[in-house]
Amino acid sequence: MNTILNKLNWRYATKKFDSSKQVSKADLDTLLEGAKLTASSYGLQPYEIYVIKNDNIRQELRKASYNQPQITDSSYLFVLANKPNFDEALIDDYIDNIVSTRGVTKEDLEGYSQSMKSALLDLPNDDKNKWSSNQAYIVLGNLMTLAAEMEIDTCPMEGFNKEQYNKILGLTKKGLNAAVVLAVGYRSTEDDTQHYPKVRYSQEQIITHI
Repeated sequence: MNTILNKLNWRYATKKFDSSKQVSKADLDTLLEGAKLTASSYGLQPYEIYVIKNDNIRQELRKASYNQPQITDSSYLFVLANKPNFDEALIDDYIDNIVSTRGVTKEDLEGYSQSMKSALLDLPNDDKNKWSSNQAYIVLGNLMTLAAEMEIDTCPMEGFNKEQYNKILGLTKKGLNAAVVLAVGYRSTEDDTQHYPKVRYSQEQIITHI
């Protein structure tokens, strides 16, 4: 079987982490570089990633996560925070980055800039939030796949109080919103769920070829 498929079969949503095993700084950097390189709509990256190691903060976040142990027992907790009410600064900053990176002028990019602004800035706030949150989920998927390739365990988590996360991490005042959480570390030998057969629908049930 293809190696990546082997790794995807190996991974599961880890319920119990071994807190004595820590992800190395080098491996953490690889994961974060992978997150940075993840595709996003227009390349705008309308999110930020918080890497939480501080024990006191994680204890607070655990209380805001229905006391789920992955929050505190994993090596790191990634909080993917989207930008729910972005304005033209999101696009202008991206254009500046293209100018700096590729050596082109703003005039060269004026049409592209206006196209993005026309498509995004007039969206209702709810739609802006959904769109930027969707971009954060692309990062989530990429991180989980990369971690599996490195045989690092993860658990994606939506079971948390976003308002409390935003308050604890000071996200709201930064124009951010906690979209989804990813616990990262190594599975405990006591986590029985690692031995459960993976339950998925067949390709015939979920894939249509046209």
